[in-house]
Amino acid sequence: MKLNITPNNTQKKLGEHDFIVSKTDKSGRVTYANRIFMNIAGLSEKELLGVQHNIIRHPDMPRGVFQFMWNTLKAGEEFIGFVKNLCANGEYYWVFANITPDYDENGKLQGYYSVRRQPPQSALDVLIPVYKEMLAIEKSSFTREAPEKSLAYLFDIVNQSGVKNYNRLILDLYKPGGV
Repeated sequence: MKLNITPNNTQKKLGEHDFIVSKTDKSGRVTYANRIFMNIAGLSEKELLGVQHNIIRHPDMPRGVFQFMWNTLKAGEEFIGFVKNLCANGEYYWVFANITPDYDENGKLQGYYSVRRQPPQSALDVLIPVYKEMLAIEKSSFTREAPEKSLAYLFDIVNQSGVKNYNRLILDLYKPGGV
């Protein structure tokens, strides 16, 4: 299922103590969504379960970010990042996302577990211009390498920031006051 939604410029904000929780199978189909997720996205449990999690992907999000996310998860590592999501009514909301591989008792990957919370505005102030440039890079490149090119730009930003890696930059941005 793909939502045919025209994004608008109205932001919906998570509450300070709200946590969006979801689980997916190995291919990213939603197997669990908590009520906060359903409420903010404006989608029912029936509309979410069994559907690709990217149903809420906002067109302002660079594909390079998601390529990096999947590369990280497939390597068995935790992904953290800031993501702009789309609501069923066209509104958007930002989250600080923490996604981890979910293994069964035998150590076999069964899917992914995600917890998302309200991001600090200071982090968004830093990342929104970076994401806009990543999108511009992707739009100017009509090749399959577009996500890699935008991701290279993101890693250049990380290197210029003086921190040792992407995760350190993201965690520093999440702290009150940010980098």
